[in-house]
Amino acid sequence: MNQAAASAMSDPMPQPNRKPIWVLIAMFFVPLAIAFVLYYGVDGWRPAGSTNHGDLVTPARPLPDVTLPLAQGGAANPKLLHGKWTLVYIGSGQCDARCREALTLIRQSRLALGDEMSRVQRVFLSTAECCDRPYLEQEHAGLITLQADSDSASGLLREFSEAVGASPGQVGQAGRIYIVDPLGNLMMSYAPTAAPRGLLEDLKKLLRLSHIG
Repeated sequence: MNQAAASAMSDPMPQPNRKPIWVLIAMFFVPLAIAFVLYYGVDGWRPAGSTNHGDLVTPARPLPDVTLPLAQGGAANPKLLHGKWTLVYIGSGQCDARCREALTLIRQSRLALGDEMSRVQRVFLSTAECCDRPYLEQEHAGLITLQADSDSASGLLREFSEAVGASPGQVGQAGRIYIVDPLGNLMMSYAPTAAPRGLLEDLKKLLRLSHIG
């Protein structure tokens, strides 16, 4: 055996280069972490010039999984508020003027997202008198309407009411629009007096910054 062959046999096997793997992992998780910091508003990290049009829920509130009846029959998936960004309105199923205004706003805001609108769903939680189905079906096709007037919905409604300082049982009169993230966290709300354009601008920002949902 010559010296070159002996040297080759004695050399250790080359170690695989793991650097590309860690680079790929960083490329996925770092933007997600940045988005989390930005839209959950960790104190001291928010850029000085950043603004939200809605009221940020700090800290974000994980919503409980509940099985609620659908207005058109059957029951919704208990994980309904997971997997997509969700625009929520809560109120009487007879849908007064504020209700109609809010449902129209969330419908038009979603449509204005264009190719991104498939990442967003609309949910109406009816707390009483469910429901004016002819109006909802004609004007708001694709809206998920849930009957939230039973004890099984009380824990879910309590999270919304506490997030905005509403009295228990009065969240249905608040007239607010809510944003729930794809992990099922209530993270922003809009008062009836909020500028309508603000909802769309905030949605665009959230979808741009986040890779979830």
